Amino acid sequence: MNQPIAALLSNAMNDELTVNEIEKLIEKPKFAELGDIAFPCFTLAKKLKKSPQVIAYELAAKLSDGMIQEVNAVSGYVNIFVNQQRVTDNVLQAILRDKEQYGSTKPVEENVVIDFSSPNIAKPFSMGHLRSTVIGNALANIAEKNGYQVERINHLGDWGTQFGKLIVAYKLWGDKAAIEASPIEELLKIYVKFHDVAETDESLNEQARASFKSLEDGDEEALSLWKWFREASLKEFAAIYELLGIRFDSFAGEAFYNDKMDAVVWELKEKGLLTQSEGAFVVELEDMPPCLITKTDGATLYATRDLAAALYREKQYGPKKIFYVVGNEQSLHFKQLFQVIGKMGYDWSKDLQHVAFGMMLKDGKKMSTRKGKVVLLADVLAEAIETAQRNIDEKNQALEQKELVARQVGVGAVIFNDLKNNRMNDIDFSLDQMMNFEGETGPYVQYTHARISSLLEKGQYKERDIQFEALGEYAWPVIQLLEQFPAIVQKSFEQADPSQVAKFSLQLARAFNKYYAHTKVLADDQWKQMKLSFACCVAIVLKDALRLLGISAPNQM
Repeated sequence: MNQPIAALLSNAMNDELTVNEIEKLIEKPKFAELGDIAFPCFTLAKKLKKSPQVIAYELAAKLSDGMIQEVNAVSGYVNIFVNQQRVTDNVLQAILRDKEQYGSTKPVEENVVIDFSSPNIAKPFSMGHLRSTVIGNALANIAEKNGYQVERINHLGDWGTQFGKLIVAYKLWGDKAAIEASPIEELLKIYVKFHDVAETDESLNEQARASFKSLEDGDEEALSLWKWFREASLKEFAAIYELLGIRFDSFAGEAFYNDKMDAVVWELKEKGLLTQSEGAFVVELEDMPPCLITKTDGATLYATRDLAAALYREKQYGPKKIFYVVGNEQSLHFKQLFQVIGKMGYDWSKDLQHVAFGMMLKDGKKMSTRKGKVVLLADVLAEAIETAQRNIDEKNQALEQKELVARQVGVGAVIFNDLKNNRMNDIDFSLDQMMNFEGETGPYVQYTHARISSLLEKGQYKERDIQFEALGEYAWPVIQLLEQFPAIVQKSFEQADPSQVAKFSLQLARAFNKYYAHTKVLADDQWKQMKLSFACCVAIVLKDALRLLGISAPNQM
């Protein structure tokens, strides 16, 4: 609705502003009686050398189109009432025609790479890893909806000094049989013990640095232990990803780039970018600390590996953009990384984006693997599924496929609780709050979809040609939301912000439930099939919105 109105406004002002510029200025009036769309004329005053009030009157007089019902000029605004009948029919017919493709952009021959999840091997998959995992997955789905081909990369933390620590810890306190029986749990124990002891024994950190250097140099014993730690972790991670319904195209982690880093260091040296600083090599940067490339002992760092990864991905995929879905505490690292790539002469550095996010908190505090203060994601998911199962047993024992639905609702609740929040905000999670069927939760949206599915079944809905009319006043807010869905999908990709889709799904569910509360959908009258067709359109869009977030939409709950 905004785009065609913006085109009319642009034409009326002789292209003084582009359609895109006008779309960004368009507002929704605070009160319905003021109109469906408002265009403020204040930014045009200086350009046209007229008052906003005069500009508004002149524009209002020029606007005429079948989509517009009424136009008023009020206090420097052009307030527009659209032809609700025409908009309603256009939107609903488009949804019935396109089904789940509604809001999709025509496929383009361009890739985007999304680096997300990226847990450290030999450590448990905690609630702290959830954010990168679900934000990245949703962004990948949204990118595909926008027509892009997506490479989903799990840049595993399978290299670095922490493996020197783990090797030392295993040699000192490890029990092979115990680790084979419960790999992650036992490895976490000795990792936490290493940090406890290292607080009073600095020599342990020296041993860890030496062990990691031997790993980088190809020491057979160190490599054997590293491979064992990695395989045990991946097996455990696979179960989590399967439960979350998340897939990857690549598990090429930090270790994958071990043989590609020398070329990066050489290139930096050849281009005169390396500077020696206290025995280490750095790249000096503007307005921020230098980027450390190699330590005094020649060992590489995150930056070295991320440089190698970026160069490899650019060559391998030729992407339009590379997104790094990593917590905001790494903001400086990525600013340094992108600036180094720019200084190397690669103009595609502008196509790299750090998709930062806030922390997952427990009782208002950051979780720490080092201190052992960690909540396992597997435990949270299991508890959420169990809670959903109890709810089903209490309210709908006759439900078919109860275990499947419990899994869809429990897992969906955990994912939605994360994605409904602006990604930059910290989240202090509460399982009770997540599972509430009445609040701003995943189960509430899923239940709305299930309610509509039940209506369609009871009403024996069959798709047919429908002329939409007389849907009632409570349908119009729903229509307005449905019309906005394509723009929401586009905007959420442009801003790398899946929360816009999550918030949209809540608004749509609330608006439909209000309509349902005031409308006898199954009343056996001449409008019954029209009302069911309308409900079907809502179900299609709700289901697709949930799918973009990585959440299932059960037909029954």
